[in-house]
Amino acid sequence: MARSAQAYVRGTTVQFYKWLEESSGKLPAGPPVWICGDCHVGNQGPLADAKGRVAIQIRDLDQTVIGNPAHDIIRLGLSMASAARGSDLPGVTTAKILEQLISGYQTSLRADFDMPHDKSHRPPAIQQLLVSAIRRRWRHLALERLETVKPKLPLGKRFWALGKMERSKLAELLKQEAVRKLVTTLQERDDDAPVELVDAAYWIKGCSSLGRLRYAAMLRVGKLRTGSLCLLDIKEATKSAAPRAAEAAMPKDNAMRVVNGAKALSPNVGERMMAGRLLDTAVVIRELMPQDLKIEVDRLNREEAMSLAFYLAGVVGRAHGRQMDRATRNSWLSELARARTVSLDAPSWLWSSVVELISIHEAAYLEHCRRFALAEAA
Repeated sequence: MARSAQAYVRGTTVQFYKWLEESSGKLPAGPPVWICGDCHVGNQGPLADAKGRVAIQIRDLDQTVIGNPAHDIIRLGLSMASAARGSDLPGVTTAKILEQLISGYQTSLRADFDMPHDKSHRPPAIQQLLVSAIRRRWRHLALERLETVKPKLPLGKRFWALGKMERSKLAELLKQEAVRKLVTTLQERDDDAPVELVDAAYWIKGCSSLGRLRYAAMLRVGKLRTGSLCLLDIKEATKSAAPRAAEAAMPKDNAMRVVNGAKALSPNVGERMMAGRLLDTAVVIRELMPQDLKIEVDRLNREEAMSLAFYLAGVVGRAHGRQMDRATRNSWLSELARARTVSLDAPSWLWSSVVELISIHEAAYLEHCRRFALAEAA
């Protein structure tokens, strides 16, 4: 998180909602739908469905709840504004980015939701990422995640050995018929193919996993030694920091909440996930596909930032909008059209929220870096 202000923003979801709770600003009360809850740029990217077809959707649903869609808009706006600051773009460009963001979101809500495919224009960087994702195969995933194509998880900094009890309980979970059905439905595998556990390890992966159970499991699907390999991510599901809508009916089990939210927001990944229990803990089981990639933002120019904001807001808008009927979408569009000013073609609540959040996060980031430096020097 100390590497950049953008990395800090990605890792401080709880702080975001603390600000939201304490903020005096009035946000619109959008229709209660499943929201991502942590809708920064890096949580979108190419995702393959069970047949290998790839689309840009929301990648990480740990924080998903039935809540206010305005929260996702603000979170994405903060992420794009932070990327603009990191790219040394002027403040006027940040204002233009937010205008494009709300425009992309509204355009997506006006779209024909009966159409099976996304027909929106993709920025060149997104198109290149999609082409790269489609070309990827198992060896690319193995080299990226494991740094080897051998059928073994390399123990070391990222993967830790399991204790006997851990391995036994994990093996017991992965022997369930539901897990076999999950992995055999993907990539045109035989429905009755046997599934064998090849290797497993504890997985150290990202700041969002710290303090949680997280395991990697390599399975062989099909005949012994000749079947295809796949990599499962088994991750503890904890309580979401995102506030849910009043009276919203959601599963009490956090793993079921994540899976239900994924199916509503990101069908490509939702159909590849299931909820389970491991060591008396709710976990989400998900097969990682070679085509699954993250949108990485290093430096953007003005045109790139504006087109990316428009496009990614459209991805979020479609994820929200497919859960609404036409009347609800029209009502939400009318609400979003309010609170505009002469000088800014975006709602005032979006601009003021992002400005306040940027200032809070920059101060907190510098303090985080100071404490990190002191700890490193100790």
